[in-house]
Amino acid sequence: MFRASRVALAAAIKPMKASTGITGLHAVVDPLPTLKQHYQHTLNLLASLPNTSVYRQATEATTKHKMSIIDKANGDVKAVEKELGEMAEQSIQVAKDELKLAAKMLEWKPWEKLEEEAPPHQWRYFDPGSDEADVPSQH
Repeated sequence: MFRASRVALAAAIKPMKASTGITGLHAVVDPLPTLKQHYQHTLNLLASLPNTSVYRQATEATTKHKMSIIDKANGDVKAVEKELGEMAEQSIQVAKDELKLAAKMLEWKPWEKLEEEAPPHQWRYFDPGSDEADVPSQH
């Protein structure tokens, strides 16, 4: 009886990794609910940004895609890690950072007009096929 219980218990308990192997990044017992929670908080915050915000559009699409990976994996951490291309703990850290950035974007309002007009050619990027002398000097 005891032997059968031990086998059932071992099957029910998810093995926890002892370490991530990355200094300062601790292993998480059940990372997928934590990761999904961070993604959901990010999506909630992004909803406060205008629909026309390019940052909102790109981040929303990426976050929804990552959430769909978690949903499809049905709790399989290894499958999520393989699909995301990194450890779940790393993904959690990235999700935390994205949430902080989304809050900053809400504060900074980059979708609004500039307070001052930008100088000519400020937003012109280097074009390898053009001559740099075409751009007037700002001196």
